[in-house]
Amino acid sequence: MKIAMRIAAAAALAAAVALGCTAHADQTTDKLKATLQSRLPEIQIKSISKAPIAGLYEVNLGTQMIYADASGDYVIAGDLVDTKKRSNLSEAHLAELNKIDFASLPLERAVKVVKGNGSRRIAVFSDPNCPYCKQLETTLKSIDNITVYTFLYPVLSDDSIKKSKAIWCSADRAKSWEAWMLQHQAPAAAANCDTSALDKNLALGHSMNVTGTPTIILTDGRRLPGAVSADELNSALASAH
Repeated sequence: MKIAMRIAAAAALAAAVALGCTAHADQTTDKLKATLQSRLPEIQIKSISKAPIAGLYEVNLGTQMIYADASGDYVIAGDLVDTKKRSNLSEAHLAELNKIDFASLPLERAVKVVKGNGSRRIAVFSDPNCPYCKQLETTLKSIDNITVYTFLYPVLSDDSIKKSKAIWCSADRAKSWEAWMLQHQAPAAAANCDTSALDKNLALGHSMNVTGTPTIILTDGRRLPGAVSADELNSALASAH
């Protein structure tokens, strides 16, 4: 009975110490965030956590990591690299933090194209005037058994907005999208339809730190920036689960 009581007391003490450490960490990171935000108002800090190096804190800006001391007096802009494993820790952690819950994506606001049995799925943020997006569409021609949900993401120009509206308002959005991207057949002038989905897509992309097109989202939440090759995409699709 005494042994059990001692074990319970030890567990309670450990929990209290852990709670105290967490509270202290929260106070430190909260204070550091306030300091950095006041001194560097031009940056938007998503989160701050301890870095793998003692005394250094990882500052997540959404699109990149920077590092600061506990006081916020000094900042290092650059990647943190593990020389033993030859791995980029900044890139890996940022990718983990920026993972997307695929199931939460509003797929009803995307142009849906199905090839083969459509068993493999990706979402793509794409601008109709983006040359790399057109390159990706050409690559997708060689990928079978896939469903592609394209979120029209007109960020390059006013003409991108115009073309996106025309495609969204087409009787066959998938056909209109592929005709433009693959054959350079301009979509017909936009009919009157609700294009609020495009504004919502822009807001969604901004909230997810989608800063370039094309950006591919895999079902496991990983993202692939740029016009990846067919081999790269097939490999990523095979590893997504």
